[in-house]
Amino acid sequence: MGFVARFLVFMSLFTGLVSGFALQKLPLIQFDEGYTHLFGDQNLIVNRDGKSVRLILDERTGSGFVSNDIYLHGFFSSSIKLPADYSAGVVIAFYLSNGDIYEKNHDEIDFEFLGNIRGKEWRIQTNIYGNGSTHLGREERYNLWFDPTEDFHQYSIMWSHSHIIFYVDNIPIREVKRTASMGGDFPAKPMSLYATIWDGSKWATNGGKYGVNYKFAPYVAQFTDMILHGCAVDPIEKVLSCQDGAAEDLRLASEITESQRKKMDSLRRKHMTYSYCYDRTRYKVALPECVVNPEEAKRLRVYDPVTFGGIPHRHRHGKHRSKSRQSI
Repeated sequence: MGFVARFLVFMSLFTGLVSGFALQKLPLIQFDEGYTHLFGDQNLIVNRDGKSVRLILDERTGSGFVSNDIYLHGFFSSSIKLPADYSAGVVIAFYLSNGDIYEKNHDEIDFEFLGNIRGKEWRIQTNIYGNGSTHLGREERYNLWFDPTEDFHQYSIMWSHSHIIFYVDNIPIREVKRTASMGGDFPAKPMSLYATIWDGSKWATNGGKYGVNYKFAPYVAQFTDMILHGCAVDPIEKVLSCQDGAAEDLRLASEITESQRKKMDSLRRKHMTYSYCYDRTRYKVALPECVVNPEEAKRLRVYDPVTFGGIPHRHRHGKHRSKSRQSI
């Protein structure tokens, strides 16, 4: 079976893959088995258990890690605990990207955590890019309904050829459906998983009004219970392979249930503070995949204006250790 045929088989397995996995059944991996150091020298610390990692931002540098393999669709997850106290200007990103391979037309799927001044909560930003469409940001922002600095919480990305779903503690907070009108703006090329912490003083908090204050450093983000569950691609040999059990898990995966969708809709009404679909400063006409709700537009208007910034390009370059894979 050729690569294209194998690709189509596995794409069919991902069709409709938009609900939460039974997380307790997915394999957790050691850091060295799935990831490698990206940048930051000693500011990346692997704990003795080999499964937990601390990313540190101080006056010298931020830090980050990247998956050893490149994936074409899958489920990617980590439990994360964010820095406490004053965190304005600090950005922690958990995301998929192929900017190290496709510098001019990269794809990206982002979770970004935006720090804040003392007494104000962290915020989550989600975004997607396809085929270098960075001029068409599809950001959404949310206030958290818990304190992410007190304990670990699970953040997950489900990516198939037709859907992208963002989860917090296994509750979907955003569903992106691929539409014909999106064209190449939907991420479709193999990507690596990244996690980084860095200084986003120019934009992350109140449009850059509050920057990182290094007297509160070091800022430490903790990662554990990391999951890479999908199909890896050898970029040279073009061999596609799934981890043990992944194919069966994908066959059994179901779509978002009615109960999950009700939770997602309720959460978005209560906690979403920005959606690109309602930003008339950036887009005089809503992008074609948007379904505009006048009541939601009115509610979100009180949060304007919003300032954005991208993940620094240097954070998208990692070395991928080649692993032996069995062709499927």
